[in-house]
Amino acid sequence: MMEKRIGAVIVLVTSEGDIQRINSIISEHSEMILGRQGIPLRDRSTSVISLVLEGDTDRIGSLTGKLGRMPGVKVKSVLTG
Repeated sequence: MMEKRIGAVIVLVTSEGDIQRINSIISEHSEMILGRQGIPLRDRSTSVISLVLEGDTDRIGSLTGKLGRMPGVKVKSVLTG
């Protein structure tokens, strides 16, 4: 079994991003999400989603990889050592 890590993920979604699909991917990984905050910046046609996670690197990579491959989505993450 892989070691669990604490991490933070920031997801920037532009107007081309599919919010419903993004929410579906996040829900698929809900077992490792400790906290979530979403901020719509309507005047900039952008949304920011911040996630605090606890999971192994494979599972966190699955989430960030799926999100990062979507059009209109940028993902950055940081994990504990």
